[in-house]
Amino acid sequence: MPRYAVLLRAVNVGGTGKLPMSKLKAMCEDAGFAEVQTYIASGNVVFESRLPEKEVKAALEKRLAEFSGRKATVLVRTASEMKAVVAANPFPKAPTKFCVVHFLDKKPPADALKSATGVNGEKMKLGKREIYVHYVGGQGRSKLKIPATAEGTARNMNTVAKLAQMAARE
Repeated sequence: MPRYAVLLRAVNVGGTGKLPMSKLKAMCEDAGFAEVQTYIASGNVVFESRLPEKEVKAALEKRLAEFSGRKATVLVRTASEMKAVVAANPFPKAPTKFCVVHFLDKKPPADALKSATGVNGEKMKLGKREIYVHYVGGQGRSKLKIPATAEGTARNMNTVAKLAQMAARE
């Protein structure tokens, strides 16, 4: 049965977007997903499902919208796709906490990096359905804005690698 890593946009422990991971796990189990595991309280979950990616996405977005009363953004990757995201990291020598993957639903536009503003030393590279960024001075201090990432969600390479391991059952 296929294994998926799922990343939710705008989920956190407190404030807006509050979603306890126990609730996310229960939603996934109620949707019929198996071997559900969450990872850190920022909207990461790994599970098995016979459903194709689009149906996994739709099922979770529906449940999350019912829970929160607002549209939810869900990004889905297979275990092999997550492994490929890690392998394709164009900044392998950068500290993993400063290397961030912006996950998107579709291939980023070829000119996505040209429209970036606030660039101050950050290094960027397009992926298949991702945009990789090395925040040389740290993401917290960066003023970088990439319009193409507005509907996506970002995770640092530490989290991406862990989700890839969980999805692959390593």
